[in-house]
Amino acid sequence: MNSEQQYIDLYGDNRQTILDHASASMNAMRDQAFEDFKAQGFPSRKVERYKYTDMAKLFEPNYGVNINRLEFPLDPYNVFSCDVPNMSTSLYFVVNDQFYKKALPKATLPEGVIVDSLKDVAERDPELIAKYYAQLAKTNEDAITALNTMLAQDGLLVYVPKNVKVERSIQIVNILRSDVDLMVNRRVLVIVEDGAEAKLLFCDDSADDRNFLSTQVTEAFVGENASLDLYCLEETHEKNTRVSNVYISQQAYSRVNHNVITLHNGITRNMLNLVFKGEGAECWCNGAVIADGSQHVDNNTMIDHQVGHCDSHELYKYVLDGSAVGAFAGLVLVRHDAQKTTSQETNQNLCMTKQAHMYTQPMLEIYADDVKCGHGSTVGQLNDAAMFYMQQRGVDQHEAKLLLEFAFIGEVIDQIKLEPLRDRLHMLVEKRFRGELKSCQGCKICM
Repeated sequence: MNSEQQYIDLYGDNRQTILDHASASMNAMRDQAFEDFKAQGFPSRKVERYKYTDMAKLFEPNYGVNINRLEFPLDPYNVFSCDVPNMSTSLYFVVNDQFYKKALPKATLPEGVIVDSLKDVAERDPELIAKYYAQLAKTNEDAITALNTMLAQDGLLVYVPKNVKVERSIQIVNILRSDVDLMVNRRVLVIVEDGAEAKLLFCDDSADDRNFLSTQVTEAFVGENASLDLYCLEETHEKNTRVSNVYISQQAYSRVNHNVITLHNGITRNMLNLVFKGEGAECWCNGAVIADGSQHVDNNTMIDHQVGHCDSHELYKYVLDGSAVGAFAGLVLVRHDAQKTTSQETNQNLCMTKQAHMYTQPMLEIYADDVKCGHGSTVGQLNDAAMFYMQQRGVDQHEAKLLLEFAFIGEVIDQIKLEPLRDRLHMLVEKRFRGELKSCQGCKICM
């Protein structure tokens, strides 16, 4: 049996059960997603955007899927206490793909702001969800998005109405919990209307030592003069496979700050699709990866300048040790009418051993003539001269190596605008390089 067939059979045999446990807004897209998935199948390495990760192999094992929406016993507030010190976040949990609502933060959100189950909001306000759901994540353009749309039954909605500024950062902890090997399909819908502002921190963790496969499709709509800071931190384990597709649409004079930090994982495949729909918008897209052992991290980005006078900035850095494999492929597309575009794309990588492998492919595709665009990539090892200099001044070889690695990744961490989170990540990165980081400090999940 090929990898696709088990999911085709799963949907065919359980379609009505899936529909019964989901909202009409999500169900409206489901059958078309099924047809699109059947037509495409899992992308092979011959597909340009998937050339560095064998997707069919990731989905080949037989995972359980919770289509009957059984509850997994877990009190995340009891096992998870890893809030960022002094950051004062509004803390929410998603267990597998279900929004945890038995206990919610005491801090109240500004009037009109919603952080809730996507399914529940879709049942209360179907017109709101129908207006945005699956409008950016096109199932006929990507098979993984089609698979997620076909199977996802719930997820998270973050809605910030016009001109509302959410001062307190919203922290979402995605916890994988199961007594058996499990596949999770989660949707995230973020709507930041005109003039609104929000800061979101997503943390991915695993509560059990099981094989997990998670697909997550995030759609973020950022209105005119709006601002969205989106931070994604992964600290799972080597048995976890994470496939994340993020779609972001920016209107005129909006600002997006998107950061992806991978500290612990098994196999991770992140895809970012960001499109400028209005002039005067700008984005900063940053990524930091620390991997060792047999870990695999593949980041694929596409920034689409459809209109002029927009600025994009990309910085991704990897430190690979052991037999780890890293990949970065980034395309900046500047269309005919996108004059006065400014773009800079940078990918820098350190391979600490001969067994570590890095694949890098920064790309520019420019059809406008009045632009300022640049891109660059480096793959290398630690600077011998810097190592020698530090050792000459009494720093032993091991400590010198750690300091140089820390400084290298620190350039990405310094881009984070939230000072408490930035300080916390500096500490976590240092502990990761020293081999001391097995879980967040204070977290009882993995202890």
